[in-house]
Amino acid sequence: MALEGLTKAFYAAVAQDPVLAPVFAQMSPDHPAHVAAFIGEVFGGPRAYTAAGGSHAGMIGHHLGRHLTEPQRRRWVELMLDTADAVGLPGDPEFRAAFVGYLEWGTRLAVLNSAPGVEAPPEGAPMPVWGWGPPGGPYVP
Repeated sequence: MALEGLTKAFYAAVAQDPVLAPVFAQMSPDHPAHVAAFIGEVFGGPRAYTAAGGSHAGMIGHHLGRHLTEPQRRRWVELMLDTADAVGLPGDPEFRAAFVGYLEWGTRLAVLNSAPGVEAPPEGAPMPVWGWGPPGGPYVP
């Protein structure tokens, strides 16, 4: 799966990154696969993340109390986009706009939820759904 290749390469780069390595120092070896399953589900793929017991509330809960910073968020997005290019994710404008939009939304949500005093969200919140183009598929002129 392309997303598994993306997250595996991405988190290998994270381990060498001076801004992000400290944030992920205690990362489970399974973390890249979990993130790939989450992103895949968000973009309409198999419900592997929720089938394995994950949830959107659970993903938010992983960020509670982490005190993520704006420079860390920006570096995460930059490195993810660099890795997407390196592993050959599609470069078409519709896909990339949706991908960047999701990364911006998700990382900003992670920073907000990592702030002091934020409480765990209630379980049962639906998984986000992200896509591109008009309903029924991407726009093709």
